[in-house]
Amino acid sequence: MRIPAENLESNRSLLALKKLRRKYSFTSLVFILPAIVPLIIFWIYPMGKSLLISFTDWDYISPEYEFVGLGNYIDLLTEPAFYAVLLNTVIFSMGVVIPCVVGGLLLALLVSGNGKGMGIYRTLIFSPWVTPTVAVSIVWSWIYEPKVGLANYLLNVLQLPGLDWTSSSTWAMPAVIIVSIWKGVGWSMIFYLNALKKVPVSLYEAASLDGASRWRQFLHITLPFISPTTLFLTVITTIDTLQAYDQIQVLTQGGPAGSTRTMLYFYYQTAFEQFNMGKATATAILLVMITAAFSFIQFVLSKRWVHYQ
Repeated sequence: MRIPAENLESNRSLLALKKLRRKYSFTSLVFILPAIVPLIIFWIYPMGKSLLISFTDWDYISPEYEFVGLGNYIDLLTEPAFYAVLLNTVIFSMGVVIPCVVGGLLLALLVSGNGKGMGIYRTLIFSPWVTPTVAVSIVWSWIYEPKVGLANYLLNVLQLPGLDWTSSSTWAMPAVIIVSIWKGVGWSMIFYLNALKKVPVSLYEAASLDGASRWRQFLHITLPFISPTTLFLTVITTIDTLQAYDQIQVLTQGGPAGSTRTMLYFYYQTAFEQFNMGKATATAILLVMITAAFSFIQFVLSKRWVHYQ
């Protein structure tokens, strides 16, 4: 019994298509391996290992440990100190994010022109962002020095009493927030400068012809067009503040009396000062979940913005 020629041709085409798919699959695998291998080694595997450790009582030194299930998470969520840390994290994040976003927009509006020296001003404002945080924090620790620091000198010039700054539980958090704003506001400014350039000039011209004031133009033209940038900066700056460590370590070490201890610094103290790696890793997992939630919010809202526009 002979197979019809049409069936033979069909089978040959299918075999050729399968070979072509295997070839392209292998080629694609070769191209993505340089990215996949480091991702697995330095991100996926450590995340899985960290999740495993968070269910143990490992002390970071002993090779032996026991599984405690959700014990570390229950201890965290029933510990008043953890909620104090969480409150500090919220205060720090809000205190940095809002001034950085609003201040970045105001600075962008001020230096967006092509006037003389604008390039120098933009460079000076942005320069703190490219300066290492440790170096910035060391300089600010000198500024905050109670007796000979520049901050108290300026307060005395204005006939105001000097402050203890980083050694005061009242002023330590504002001191760290000021440093973080000073470093991050220029970064926000750069994004807003790019967003402002994309606003159609014709809309401003049409609004002027209709008698709209500068303030109304800003409210009804500028703000809506730069709103995706505002969303991006809000989410990214929030994530960045959740990961703040250097400035806290240099300026206050989480003190005084835990007034500047955020979640990441709480993780550091729990892991490397108390040697409770299981509880510390549970804290890190919760921090990753919060960060992932902010990233998801940005992803969802940005898609809606694109669809709306």
